[in-house]
Amino acid sequence: MKKMLFILNPNAGQRRANRYLADILAIFNRADYDVSVFVTSGQGQAREIAKTRAGEVDLVVCCGGDGTYNETMTGLLQSGAEIPIGYIPAGSTNDFASSLGLPADPLAAAKMIAGGRVRRYDVGSFGGRHFAYVASFGAFTRTSYATPQSIKNSLGHMAYLLEGIQELSQIKTHHLRIEMGSEVIEDDFLFGAICNSTSLGGILKLDPGVVDMQDGKFELLLVRAPKDIMELTACLQAVQTKKYNCKMMTFLNAGDLCVYAPDDMPWSIDGEKEEGRAVIEVKNLQQAIGILC
Repeated sequence: MKKMLFILNPNAGQRRANRYLADILAIFNRADYDVSVFVTSGQGQAREIAKTRAGEVDLVVCCGGDGTYNETMTGLLQSGAEIPIGYIPAGSTNDFASSLGLPADPLAAAKMIAGGRVRRYDVGSFGGRHFAYVASFGAFTRTSYATPQSIKNSLGHMAYLLEGIQELSQIKTHHLRIEMGSEVIEDDFLFGAICNSTSLGGILKLDPGVVDMQDGKFELLLVRAPKDIMELTACLQAVQTKKYNCKMMTFLNAGDLCVYAPDDMPWSIDGEKEEGRAVIEVKNLQQAIGILC
């Protein structure tokens, strides 16, 4: 019988997955897994338990939001164990899960893991901190980590939209220089994302035809502040049509980057806050993690 470590974040999303725990475990038992369950009660616990127990099991499955997945993935990578991870999305937005095409229904996601196969995906390194799908700065990134969990649980994805609206009055630009080998981009930006995903904040959708989550490259999206209504209209049209290379936007594929930014500018890493720094090395770890899906 194969051994599984099952990590549950009981506070993720609207706590819907908690009601299905017995049924989820039954699915894995029928798939010949001996399951050990760990219920988190605080930040960082999923990472530590995955790191500590990875060498004892054949598979680690996490149930929670993208932050829970990030912690579990990080723990696995830090352990050095060559075992796959399964992800049952149960958060408020689940951007990474959406990009992978994982079912929103917890039981369907469990069945996919039980009968799935391992696929390798890229992982980002942001100054040494791992990220599954995005490192972002600027407008609305604060929303992902500043919205209280109680509001996320009550309103789900709508909580992010409401918190984002409140942030409009505080939006400002940031001056960054980004080096990609011999190519350099330098300007004042309203928003930026270094991502490996087709969904950002559940609002911005990237064309799946241009996003390859296994190719060793990121998608880099940078948005400048519109100077007038014409530029704002063009910017909105670019978002709606998924054609991002307009005057206010830069969208391209990039490998490793070096980012020079204000050291007091916070970032969001997979929805969790990361303090700013003046120089950041961002690396793509190609196909570093195996996901059972």
